[in-house]
Amino acid sequence: MNKIPKNIEYRKFLKDIKERICSSQYEALKKVNYELISLYRDIGKMIVQKQKKHGWGKSIVEKLSRDLQKELPGLRGYSVQNLWYMRQFYLEYANNSNLQSLVGEISWTHNLTIMSKVKEPLEREFYIRMTRRMGWSKNVLIHQIENRTYEKTLTSQTNFKKALPAKIRNQAKLAVKDEYAFDFLELGENHSEVELERALIARINRFLIEMGGSFAFMGNQFRLKIDDNEYFVDILLYHRKLRCLVAVELKVGEFIPEYVGKMQFYLAALDSKIKAKHENPSIGIIVCKEKKRTIVEYALRETKKPIAVAQYKITTKLPQRLKKELPAPEQIQKLFKDI
Repeated sequence: MNKIPKNIEYRKFLKDIKERICSSQYEALKKVNYELISLYRDIGKMIVQKQKKHGWGKSIVEKLSRDLQKELPGLRGYSVQNLWYMRQFYLEYANNSNLQSLVGEISWTHNLTIMSKVKEPLEREFYIRMTRRMGWSKNVLIHQIENRTYEKTLTSQTNFKKALPAKIRNQAKLAVKDEYAFDFLELGENHSEVELERALIARINRFLIEMGGSFAFMGNQFRLKIDDNEYFVDILLYHRKLRCLVAVELKVGEFIPEYVGKMQFYLAALDSKIKAKHENPSIGIIVCKEKKRTIVEYALRETKKPIAVAQYKITTKLPQRLKKELPAPEQIQKLFKDI
């Protein structure tokens, strides 16, 4: 007997099959990419070894490229330039086993971008891990590197260590910055909070990229009704990887401790009225034009809701102080553990 499945049962069945297919395709693509990166590294190694053994010069790379394309017509990816990249790729990572195990998790194009623009091993590891975790496109990756996201992230001021569950603590720390570059806005040095908010909403795509690339826009002047009173969050975002609401408050002046109390109130209301049961606690980001790090530290010390305090700049110049405040290498490695 041909029994017709109930609509609800069939839809769930279809969803399960589709998810299994997509999962299999994704795993297959990951394996293909890993093998490609491994192949390119091996070719680079072979070129280096032969040059060293036989004293071959630069011309061997040009000859190899020409002969490969002749022997394997239609084969792409073996231009002279790409073979030189393979050689450089091998040399750059030959003595770093940690990075060797990571490079296969992002594309060749992403690897070349990081290799050409970033030189410090820990900084390279940061961008490799964040590209994998956040799904950054090449353009987003370039933007993050040029805006010094590594330094700005590792020096961010938050109370996440005590205010968030251990399972998302490190990921959340790496999702916020100490400083945001709003150089894409057409604003003068003197502007109001309303003007800043409107300018960011008008360039929402650029704003989300600068925030980190894994945020979704939920609304601005997001209304919270409590009893007979109304309150409005400047910008409400959702972080797809952390699975949490993110309230952003914009301040065009210097940070003052009172801002933390207001943000705690917003987060309590969001967790009570808006957050879904399966989602993680809401996070707050107070973005000010200026801040003093010691005052921020004291303001966050006793707070129980997860809050970050950052500043924004209309220009992209990185303050030298950030480089001095980077954590020790062993602390950075520990932070990377979960991404």
